[in-house]
Amino acid sequence: MNFHILTLFPEMVMGGLQTSITGRAMEKGIISIEAVNIRDFSTDKHHHVDDAPYGGGAGMVMQPGPIVDAYEDLCGRISKRPRVIYMTPQGKVFNQTIAEELAKEDDLVFLCGHYEGIDERALELICTDYLSAGDYVLTGGELPAMVMIDCISRLVPGVLNNEVSAQVESFHDNLLEYPQYTRPEVYRDMAVPQVLLSGHHKNIEEWRRFQSIQRTFERRPDLLKDAKLSKKEKLFLEELLLCSAETGRMPKRSDLGSDV
Repeated sequence: MNFHILTLFPEMVMGGLQTSITGRAMEKGIISIEAVNIRDFSTDKHHHVDDAPYGGGAGMVMQPGPIVDAYEDLCGRISKRPRVIYMTPQGKVFNQTIAEELAKEDDLVFLCGHYEGIDERALELICTDYLSAGDYVLTGGELPAMVMIDCISRLVPGVLNNEVSAQVESFHDNLLEYPQYTRPEVYRDMAVPQVLLSGHHKNIEEWRRFQSIQRTFERRPDLLKDAKLSKKEKLFLEELLLCSAETGRMPKRSDLGSDV
């Protein structure tokens, strides 16, 4: 999979993405990431890419010419017109479902704005998707682009050493990930749950599933409306709801039946 980032700060995005999992995936040739410097397509001798907004107002607006020219040059190099994602708080909030959809693409372009935004004509000419990292404002689109590329890359076959990881971590089936434990078995009088030491894979799988449901109930109950639950899991969720309603607090694991 190939990622192309149209940015004013190529060193920023490449410095972050060339490390850790994405960096190793690039070294293996599983993904490629390039940062296209929008300033390289400025016709101004000082490489200006912004100007004052028509109609007045604070700040500067990125001009359409360098952005569109950068994209057109990219299209010429790869012989296709890939989807262009514009990082903006006005876009749809990015989530795992969107990541899974985007991971099916061969090429993706991320357009990173700055200043007071981008001339609308550039967006109308090249943008296909408007995505947000959340309901807040950042200095530019580079950080959201890096977050999304990291997330999407994990779904590309071969990027993770353990292919199961991408399927069972947070937000799988709209549930948060279960708690994890490693050595030592006891730390500051806190023991690893016995079921994880039992070697009984079915019981471990069931325990983890119930833990995911309870953690989602405690931390992100909004996700549960779209969660895919079995009949037994729905009964467990009902028990969580009942216990919470009766006590006025989130239930402790000791409040629940021993079979869950």
